[in-house]
Amino acid sequence: MQASEIIDSGNERVDVWYGYQRHCFRMAGRDCWLVKPKRARPGNPWTWCMEFPDAFTERTGVPQLLEKGFHHLFMDVGNTFGCPNAMKQLEAFYPEFRRRGLAEKGVLIGISRGTLYAYNWAARNPDKVLGIYADAGVCDFKSWPAARGKGLGSVTDWQDLQACYGFKSEAEALAYDKNPVDNLAVLAQNGIALLHVVGDADDVVPQEENAAMVEARYKKLGGKVAVIHKPGVGHHPHGLDDPRPIVDFVLKCQR
Repeated sequence: MQASEIIDSGNERVDVWYGYQRHCFRMAGRDCWLVKPKRARPGNPWTWCMEFPDAFTERTGVPQLLEKGFHHLFMDVGNTFGCPNAMKQLEAFYPEFRRRGLAEKGVLIGISRGTLYAYNWAARNPDKVLGIYADAGVCDFKSWPAARGKGLGSVTDWQDLQACYGFKSEAEALAYDKNPVDNLAVLAQNGIALLHVVGDADDVVPQEENAAMVEARYKKLGGKVAVIHKPGVGHHPHGLDDPRPIVDFVLKCQR
């Protein structure tokens, strides 16, 4: 993370993040921040990274979007896998940045497991979302961390996920029918555009069990979805060597 503190008012700290002012504060018991562009675009558009905001940031197009006048948001709800309680905390954040003058709708960014947060929040709040950019995104927790397909999975994360969601048994978790791959109709009905960036050699979050399933199902629903493939690339690095296609996607959503 490229940040250095410059102001501390007690309730809100302002530092510099990738060359832009970042306003840091707490609400609903969580750390939050808002990065301001030097000159905002009309309407104060925004992107919201749901998890891992400092992962391969330059490759995700966020600094380029700040340069183009977008605000950038984050609320740290911890490693909670997009569970219902995390959704409530994220929903508490929305009126705060609206109070600060940001646009009614914006673009969500889901990095890896952060895609669970992005899709779950969008399904609950489709009237507040223009698009979702998902990168090596987990779209079905049966794929990761449960490893019920081709992926490597994570035993510890699978146990933690079940606890976060309050599942009484593994069978209940595996029967869950509100993963992103299951919950796309409301997004399509609201015209939410989707962009996935995937590594074709990803053995952690196999794209065949995640992005490819979203793509096929979303097209059947009449939704707009694009997938950018990175041949021979695994789960990392996220983003693109040249993130212009991501920037263009966000700009198109905002227009």
